Amino acid sequence: MQNLDEILKSHKLTQDDYIHIKDILKREPNLLEIGIFSAMWSEHCSYKSSKKYLNGFPTVAPWVIQGPGENAGVIDIGDGMAAVFKMESHNHPSFIEPYQGAATGVGGILRDVFTMGARPIANMNALRFGNVLKNDKVSSHQRYLVRGVVAGIGDYGNCMGVPTIGGETFFDDAYNGNILVNAFTLGVCKSDEIFYGRAEGVGNPVIYVGSKTGRDGLGGAVMSSDSFTEDSKSLRPTVQVGDPFTEKLLLEACLELFKEDYIVGIQDMGAAGLTSSSFEMAGRSGSGMKMDLSLVPAREEGMTPYDFMLSESQERMLICAKKGCEDKIIEIFEKWDLDVAVIGEVTDSGDMELFWEENKVGEIPINPITEEAPVLDRPIKKPNYLEKIKDTTIDDFGKVDNTKAFDKLFSSLEVVNKAWIYEQYDSMVQTNTVKRPGSLDASVVRIKENSKALAMSSDCNPRYCYIDPQGGAAAAVMESGRNVAMSGARPLSITDCLNYGSPENPEIMWQFAKGCEGIKDACKALNTPVVSGNVSLYNETDGVGVFPTPSIVMVGLNEDQNRVLASSFQEENSALYLIGETKSEFGGSLYMKELFDKVEGVLPEIDFEKELKLWDFIIEANEKDLLFCAKDISVGGIGITLAKMSAVSGKGVVVGVRLRDDRDIFSESFSRAIVEVKSTKTFEEFAKTKGIKIDRIGKVGGDEFICNDIKKDLAKMQSIYYGRFQEVIESDV
Repeated sequence: MQNLDEILKSHKLTQDDYIHIKDILKREPNLLEIGIFSAMWSEHCSYKSSKKYLNGFPTVAPWVIQGPGENAGVIDIGDGMAAVFKMESHNHPSFIEPYQGAATGVGGILRDVFTMGARPIANMNALRFGNVLKNDKVSSHQRYLVRGVVAGIGDYGNCMGVPTIGGETFFDDAYNGNILVNAFTLGVCKSDEIFYGRAEGVGNPVIYVGSKTGRDGLGGAVMSSDSFTEDSKSLRPTVQVGDPFTEKLLLEACLELFKEDYIVGIQDMGAAGLTSSSFEMAGRSGSGMKMDLSLVPAREEGMTPYDFMLSESQERMLICAKKGCEDKIIEIFEKWDLDVAVIGEVTDSGDMELFWEENKVGEIPINPITEEAPVLDRPIKKPNYLEKIKDTTIDDFGKVDNTKAFDKLFSSLEVVNKAWIYEQYDSMVQTNTVKRPGSLDASVVRIKENSKALAMSSDCNPRYCYIDPQGGAAAAVMESGRNVAMSGARPLSITDCLNYGSPENPEIMWQFAKGCEGIKDACKALNTPVVSGNVSLYNETDGVGVFPTPSIVMVGLNEDQNRVLASSFQEENSALYLIGETKSEFGGSLYMKELFDKVEGVLPEIDFEKELKLWDFIIEANEKDLLFCAKDISVGGIGITLAKMSAVSGKGVVVGVRLRDDRDIFSESFSRAIVEVKSTKTFEEFAKTKGIKIDRIGKVGGDEFICNDIKKDLAKMQSIYYGRFQEVIESDV
């Protein structure tokens, strides 16, 4: 093969990889086969740098029906029903082309869920952007990215008729060179009607359905497995183009198909398109497969077998049907005005045999391409910066008046309401949304079929993960679970999206390894197994990586949809209690970042036993109807937590908290909550029986926010809370 070195370089394959490929094939590969190996062995598809550290995640519990390894995870939610959910990244495409990158990220995760037989009922997203506050080119571009990403997410989800019910948005200079766009979807189905991505049964037909295939997205999986440079703008053609109207038809056609006994398995064509879907379906069953690529519906003239196998055109599925059911399947998809074609069949050869107009153009053993994908044991090294930042405390800086500190923290983009974002999303379509965006903490949807409710929360504080990669990842699990518990639901399982810089940097691999340990520790201790997830590496540009960002979505179940707990004040003159212990803990805090521009110090103490005890207490107190509302204390501490509750509810508070240091009103100690109670006597008696530390700190009411030495007019606070974000993001529109 001429120009072999250039071909391998463009496919991100090494000479060692090439030798390995020749050993597997027992001959020289052709260009098509090199492309297939390149995609299947990319970081995005093979997890070659991360697999070592993902092993050992807790994945089993009585309520787990399907853990990692399928299109999405599945948990039992009672009464013969199951919840199906997963989180995926679309970081690189969204940085290159924000609207389409974000939109197709939503489309891809929706397909992962409805491929399993579930109707999607909730979307969320976790977004990280760079600095949007300055009047320079970087901030202007970041504001453009925010607008594009939000529009893409909103348009796609809204067209699909799936509510976007929550998420999180974070801003820091660490994301100036790489934004993160993580999309989550949850669906429900009957627990005995789950479909899997398998192809088995010799002679069973392989059927292509959905949109026609074009050249869009060619090389997308490989592109997402490398770092960016200044030349990365040329990668725009590797970003897929989405069509939510076609996806809506595909969703309804698939759900109609699932009512019949016509198929063996079905797989979304996501990263690496027809290559990954066909190899994974056959690989899970130890089967072989024949496909004639000239039968694949084409959107462009002159397409080659290489194009068909590696295109990442959207809204496509691959089906393994039961022999004899072809015509019935074709009838369903044609009724929905979708392309459908029988393009191959299952064999017992163990090989993927590819044809073009009856001529064989490629043949690859299926098992080795997945089982012998490189598993790298990359060097790891503790980052040098950790030694420099670990001893920093707020006492290293001058004292700031609490009122001035409050003003700075409360107006932070991290704190203020993101209505500008979520009002572009339809959060109420399907009429199941109980807690919608902006209502604080977890989002909640009811399950019509069994009168229960599902709560979900997306969380990760990248500052915590920067100063302590292991503890920060554990804290993300704790925070997402705490938010779910504050809604009255029992946290059950997580899905994750592990976003890090280049694995070729030993310090990044150390961060990743420690992050995985933190997730394992927390999920094991809190009994919340991992059921699905995604790894996104190479989130860096010109050698500068993002903060370690292991995004976590916790899903929990409330046995009664009528017992969903609010997160903001409900009644005038009701009593407020602080649960948990406040220490002077400011490592990685918003206080240190906003006032002194530092991300340093020691992470607040982690105590899984205390955390679980808090969850249990809130859930049981809610079941006993003791609470009006509950809100966990997180970023900005007690002061900012109370301020958000006040702004959202439109109710003032009068609070006095006994603290060792008056600045501790902004401390970010873990495992704490604010609750608004219905009967002080009953609540205090209940807390005593549970051995929970509580402090009565004040009451709801009035038109002022008073918290220790901080006193603010509520109307002015609300003006800042609801107006600042739009003012910043639209400053150069």
